[in-house]
Amino acid sequence: MTESVHLRDASAFAGRMEMRLFESASLRANPLGDPHLREVPIYLPPGAHGPLPVLFLLSGFTGRGQAMTETHPWKRGVIADYDRAVAADKAPPAILVAPDCFTRLGGSQYVNSSATGPYRDYVARELVQLVDDNYDTLPGRRGVLGKSSGGFGALHLAMQHPDIFPVAASISGDCAFDLGHVNSFPAALRGLLEHDGEPARFLDAFYERPSLDGDGHALIDLLAMSACYSPNADAPLGFDLPVTLDTCELIDEVWQRWLAFDPLRACVEYAPALRGLELLHIECGQRDDFHLQYGLRRLAKRLTELSVPHTCEEFPGGHFDINHRYGLLLPRLIAALGA
Repeated sequence: MTESVHLRDASAFAGRMEMRLFESASLRANPLGDPHLREVPIYLPPGAHGPLPVLFLLSGFTGRGQAMTETHPWKRGVIADYDRAVAADKAPPAILVAPDCFTRLGGSQYVNSSATGPYRDYVARELVQLVDDNYDTLPGRRGVLGKSSGGFGALHLAMQHPDIFPVAASISGDCAFDLGHVNSFPAALRGLLEHDGEPARFLDAFYERPSLDGDGHALIDLLAMSACYSPNADAPLGFDLPVTLDTCELIDEVWQRWLAFDPLRACVEYAPALRGLELLHIECGQRDDFHLQYGLRRLAKRLTELSVPHTCEEFPGGHFDINHRYGLLLPRLIAALGA
């Protein structure tokens, strides 16, 4: 196994921002040919002594964990801001991990899929073990926090592995797929016009010159989510689309497979796991660009009906430029982990 460590902009952190190169057995020979040798950003707070809790920070769609380590004075990343708060005794210390789960399609949704690879296992098994083996961690005191697709990932990981992640929070996480996804399907199909209506031709062009201009984002989102939620090893692209290409009608059999991942439905199946969490927090901007505020309200209502303890918050703003929400939630999650 290949493994090495270097520091990220050492003079910019009061703590230690390690960039650990890790060779993943889970991601080896993944279907998209994405790297299995990945850089794992791991932050250690200044003056850290004794075992510490661990927080996994999950990026949104098209994002990578490395972006959270940004130190540019005008656009400091989530971890750099947290480092400043810890150094000023305004936040409790913890180890932060920012996984890179990017794929050729833009993201993995942190799920196991035959079309993208076992990214849930990569995070919950391999990276958890990596951190526990190399750092002084509080046994079992681990949480997960993410935004957008990362918020979905936080909920998914907490449902699947409540024993590993007893504390979880979602910021504007994907929820109520009929709102956040279906509304973008017409734009996605419109994006196929210049590719003779063929998703494969779009992907060939996209891999050659990635562009999210025009309808590009909606289209790559449709293909990426299909790879995550409706994989099919026998299909030409390795996954099934949930919508007809000519009339933009939902294909019920495929759509139901998507809905099985929707937190609105998944929370019913995994209610016992969610009830066992020590802290579950969900939140969203009141003017979310993808209408996720309504998904948040639906999810909060359903969690209440299922007697799942949780906290719910709406904040001013939309879906973008809300990274400051990480900084507001980190002290709350760390406190719940007993720092």
